[in-house]
Amino acid sequence: MNEGQNSGLLRPCDQEFYERELASFLPDRIFDAHCHLGKTEFAPALATPGHDTVGYAEYRRLMADLHPGADLAALFLPIFSMQHREKIPAANEWIAQEVKHDPRCRGEFFICADDDPEWVRDEVRRLGLHGLKCYHITAATQPTWEARIPDFLPEPMVKVAHDLGLVITLHMVRSRAVADPENIHWIRHYCETYPDMRLILAHSARGFQPAHNLEGLPKLKGLDNLYFDTSVNCEPIAHQAIIRTLGHERLMYGSDLPVSHMRGRHLAVADSFIWLYEETPVWGEKHNKIDPVLIGLEHLRSIKWACWSERLSDAAVEDIFWNNAARLLGVG
Repeated sequence: MNEGQNSGLLRPCDQEFYERELASFLPDRIFDAHCHLGKTEFAPALATPGHDTVGYAEYRRLMADLHPGADLAALFLPIFSMQHREKIPAANEWIAQEVKHDPRCRGEFFICADDDPEWVRDEVRRLGLHGLKCYHITAATQPTWEARIPDFLPEPMVKVAHDLGLVITLHMVRSRAVADPENIHWIRHYCETYPDMRLILAHSARGFQPAHNLEGLPKLKGLDNLYFDTSVNCEPIAHQAIIRTLGHERLMYGSDLPVSHMRGRHLAVADSFIWLYEETPVWGEKHNKIDPVLIGLEHLRSIKWACWSERLSDAAVEDIFWNNAARLLGVG
């Protein structure tokens, strides 16, 4: 890894991890189907370490930490905060501006649950964006982690996406994620009712507990407009379940910047999961002192293990890292 071309955030442990685990695996072309650009003023808590602003140029430097020397394109998502809701229009404008740096890049428009769908339709057209991004924090339900999908992705918004041929990136919630009957119902309903909308389930169907994917994904077979991005899911079986149940053509790599540049990983436990961050007091247990690497590197290793376990060809790996997203988003 050439340190002069990256963000300056790398440590020796990251570089050693990359050379040992990833250098011989990653393809030369990377389409990042889930990453956030923005400014600290849009969402202070979501700032990328060491960066007040992340636009196209900063994104490329940060991705050199994970994909040194790769040909990069991306689907850009806004950074957002309900505590700074008045900044959301500016966050959407920022995405539209940064997409213009590369004709192969695409962008999504962040929606709130109570937005006027016709206003959203007009704004997406005006900005030339390619999809919608929703999030549970805009739901009126409390706690929002148990919100139903229509609580933060109302059906009229899905119709807008259908009419305009947009993608929607959905980070579903509820404790059992894709194994939850409500989630299964609404995913099927939206995909079957609005076939020209393409639905992307983020974080490999939020399979941070991969048992939920093993249980729920068989109930989502037969939906031609259903896709998944891997975004910082560090559990190989979450990706494997998608590949084996629905096919590798449905799976797309996503870095989930800025989470990719935090340190640690998540672990599946019981019927849920926990996140371990650099400040979590677990890195010096028993005989060992562990230096946590970037979450984005742990995530990439999980994809490698999933591809190895499913015996994917080099061509299939290239599909996950470029071709699937390029086809979905109309990138030549």
